[in-house]
Order: sequence, then C-alpha cells, then structure tokens
Amino acid sequence: MDKGTVRTHEDTDAAATARHARFGHLPEPVRAEDMVEERPAVAPDPARHAYDPDEWLVRYCL
Repeated sequence: MDKGTVRTHEDTDAAATARHARFGHLPEPVRAEDMVEERPAVAPDPARHAYDPDEWLVRYCL
C-alpha cells in the first residue's frame, strides 16, 4: 500500500479533535417568540372606521 493512504492513530485523533471542536456542542435554543414575526397583513385603512350612524340616518331617512 502507498504510504500516503495509510492513516495513523494520531491523524484520526487530530481529525476527531477538530470535529469535536467544531460540532461538539449544540447551538443555543431559539425561543418561540423569536421565531414569529407579527405584522398586519394589509395597511390600515382610515376610512374603515369612519362610519357614523347618525350621518347615515340623516342622509337616507330625512
């Protein structure tokens, strides 16, 4: 076998140490409040809340 393809125990330990340093811990948990963004689906319409029942009565009944 070619000497370059033979792996030694030291090479495996170094790779395992590097893997553990990079992937050896889990990331911090993310709270559910941080995963949700709340915003209105449409822009507020000022005319929507401009209804005046007295104005309707005067316009259509008098």
